[in-house]
Amino acid sequence: MSDKTTHFGFQKVPVEAKAQRVRGVFDSVATDYDLMNDVMSLGIHRLWKRLAIGMSNIQPGQRVLDLAGGTGDLALLIAAKVGPQGRVVLSDINSAMIHTGRARLLDKGIAGNVEYVQADAERLPFPDNSFDCITMGFGLRNVTHKQTALDSMYRVLKPAGRLLILEFSRPAALLRPAYDFYSFSILPRLGQLIAKDAASYRYLAESIRMHPDQETLIGMLESAGFEDCDYHNLTGGIVAIHRGYKF
Repeated sequence: MSDKTTHFGFQKVPVEAKAQRVRGVFDSVATDYDLMNDVMSLGIHRLWKRLAIGMSNIQPGQRVLDLAGGTGDLALLIAAKVGPQGRVVLSDINSAMIHTGRARLLDKGIAGNVEYVQADAERLPFPDNSFDCITMGFGLRNVTHKQTALDSMYRVLKPAGRLLILEFSRPAALLRPAYDFYSFSILPRLGQLIAKDAASYRYLAESIRMHPDQETLIGMLESAGFEDCDYHNLTGGIVAIHRGYKF
């Protein structure tokens, strides 16, 4: 793959086209995204997210950036942890996802300590040393230049701040045949049935396969400057939580 192309799922596309194509995927699925997550994971994604925030050590009064915050699952949990004196910035590159997330949080009475910013993770529009913690749930695999995004996250973290990434990863070998069958045979059919969009969910399955595995992502965190990096596999490695610290 040349410097001028990148992966969009299994396809090679011009670098400048990927962000627009990813935006199109999430424009298409935004209104059904929560329902599809429940169907795809049998509801387990809610447990994954709670475990991730439980490992974040977020404290009352802190300022937290939730990247690729989408429909607000993580922001809802974070808002409760930072309390009224803290601040959550829900950020996503996709306006449809932000609007869906904002409406959802407002429906739940969450308003005073959450703000919404449409932003590209590769070029975060925040000053250096702005946040005590950054979270990113199921979003890094959609970023065109992942290392650039990790560098940007490191920049806006405060000293002693931490990054927490929840993402699909490389499952244990015994799980892979069943996981592949589900991903490529069942998932697109569910996408067509529920969201009337098989292609977007086929892309989501492909994007997971193209995402760096656990050890590769650790190396990328370290290259960005993060220290004491680790990861924790969930559900046999189907999902992993990666952490890194800025000292």
